[in-house]
Amino acid sequence: MGWSVDVGCHASGNSNGIQVGCNVKNILVVDDQPTIRQLLEVSLSAPNREILLAESGEQALDIARLRSPDLIIMDIMMPGGMDGFETVRQMRSDPSIGDCPVLILTAKDQQSERGRAVEMGVDGYLSKPFRLDELLGQVERLMA
Repeated sequence: MGWSVDVGCHASGNSNGIQVGCNVKNILVVDDQPTIRQLLEVSLSAPNREILLAESGEQALDIARLRSPDLIIMDIMMPGGMDGFETVRQMRSDPSIGDCPVLILTAKDQQSERGRAVEMGVDGYLSKPFRLDELLGQVERLMA
């Protein structure tokens, strides 16, 4: 038996496997550390919210273009050819995802890094280690 989703709606998993609703919000979490991805997935889970996970900038671009997230939480330091800044730069230049809010969540806490993030048009910046209430407050602000 198949199922369909109305235009403008998203599907997400729940305890029964599938939930269909027009108010589902997607959050894309981009971090190379599996423990951080898992922590954020659990912490951000809520009804009508789907958490998408990427471990690299390249994977984040693919997922963002496919799923058009409502918020992207991005680490800066990731191995491979594309760090968080390069990923954000490419996202901002893509009309299909360029307006998506980006929250930087990183261990880099230098003022120069914050300044670079602001110049790139990110919408929020939190340093690791972070307080969960601060993260949740930023997420709610950016998804309002």
